[in-house]
This record gives sequence, C-alpha cells and structure tokens, in this order.
Amino acid sequence: MRTATYFFIFLNLSLALFEEPAVYPLPFLATSVLEVLCLLVFLGRLTHFAKVTQHNVFWKDTKNICIMVAILLSLTDLAIYGVLRLYDVRSIRWSRIVRPIFLINFAESRQIRRAFRSIRNTLPEITYVFLLFMFSLLMFSLMALKLFGERNLQTAEGLPYFSNYLEIVFDLYVLVTTANSPDVMMPAFDFSSWYALFFIAFVIVNTYIFMSLFLAVVYNNYKKHLKVMPGGACD
Repeated sequence: MRTATYFFIFLNLSLALFEEPAVYPLPFLATSVLEVLCLLVFLGRLTHFAKVTQHNVFWKDTKNICIMVAILLSLTDLAIYGVLRLYDVRSIRWSRIVRPIFLINFAESRQIRRAFRSIRNTLPEITYVFLLFMFSLLMFSLMALKLFGERNLQTAEGLPYFSNYLEIVFDLYVLVTTANSPDVMMPAFDFSSWYALFFIAFVIVNTYIFMSLFLAVVYNNYKKHLKVMPGGACD
C-alpha cells in the first residue's frame, strides 16, 4: 500500500505536464479520469487509515483533515473546469497548488514532513540575514540612481540607463546571480571605466559575502532543527 500510495501521488503531481497548458498535452477526458482515479485511491487510503485508528484520534489529526479538504477542492475544481469547457469558457486549474498536500500529509511521508518542518522552523531565523541583504541591495540601488540616473546614459537598446529606481533594484538583484554580468555595467563602463568599481564592490558585498553568509545560516539552522526534532539524527 505504501508503494501504491507513492505511485499515485507521483501520478497526480505529474498530471501538470499533460494538462492544458501542458508540455505534452493529453485530452481533458484522459487527464480528468486519471485525476479522479488518484483521488479515489487517496480517499480509499484515508478510509483504510480511519478503520484502523481510533475515531477521536483520526479526527484530531490535522493531516487527515488537510487530505480531505484537498480531495474536496480538487473534485470541485475539476467539476467547475469541466462545465466551463462545455461552454467554451477558458479557465485555469487552481487546485494544482494543493496537490503537494498529498505528498506531505500521508502517513508514509514522515521524512518529507520532517524536512518540511525543518525548513519552516529555519525561515524565521534567516529573516534577519535576508533583511540585511535587502537593505544592502536597496542602498546600492539608491547609489546607482544618484551616480547614473542624471547622466542621460542609454543601454544598447537605446533605453534610459538606471533612471528608474525599481528597475535598478531588479537589475542589481539579477546581478547578484551574475546572470546579467557584465552587460548591466557596460553603459556606465563606456562612460567612465572608474564606474566599474561600483559594480565590483556590489558583487563582492552581495554575491560573495551575503550569499555565502545566507547559505551558511540556512545550512546551520536547518541542520540544527533536523537534529533536535523527534526521530532526528540525535535520537
């Protein structure tokens, strides 16, 4: 039953590849039949679990409630989507976002829930590092606006260069990943090679220092929460 549960969870998640808009589109009837089959299996697995569990224990377990709600939402969305298709009304399958609930909340997914709880417990502790990073990004963006915004520079496409603060924030955020390097700095570099120092300082501070610090905080806190949880490495 554990293998069957995993198989149908995988099948249910994989339907996103075949439902419109899809990578490999299949007829709506085929995907809907497969989804109903998966939901029936989940319902049967939940019913079986209810039969071997005390009534008060079963209904106090939020995992079971989440699964039932996810099944109900999926069936409701499927019915609404099917009716709208009959009248040629375009809509989206909003219930796709609830499908990972089946992966997390079944009893067989204990290790996944442990990892999920570790991530959830880690998030508040990395918030401070993230806020410092965002503060640095906003300050560098403000400096870029003051340095380049009034010099009437243009990009290679002929667009104004670093004249809008929000666009600067986005461009420098992308620069943290080095995806737009060195293109983002070339208009300033062509104006004066000394402006390259600004981008070098930005990359050193945000890409090398903050990203390394962010990764270290995430790893250490995740490892700490994973060890102290029931069933963790220290138990």
